[in-house]
Amino acid sequence: MDDFFTPPPFKPAEALVQLKRSLRETRPLAERGEGFDFQGQRVIELALDGAVLSAKLAKRPARSPDWETRALTTAAQVRQFVDEVKRRVERWGDE
Repeated sequence: MDDFFTPPPFKPAEALVQLKRSLRETRPLAERGEGFDFQGQRVIELALDGAVLSAKLAKRPARSPDWETRALTTAAQVRQFVDEVKRRVERWGDE
């Protein structure tokens, strides 16, 4: 019965597809290859690294952004990443 509360195994390839779909819905992000741009500036880079989904998020849009790197290994971490991206995009739009 302990397995009842065990989350399904994390599948990074499937998580990447879902993450890209969620980010596409976040305006004004534009998908470019394995990442996303905000007003022509690269702000997100995504990559699969074995069992880990690697995500780089810019602190703010810039030609040479200061990156925060995150290793996403659970569905909850992917949801938190999407929430953080939405907060930043809203803040960047206000600046």
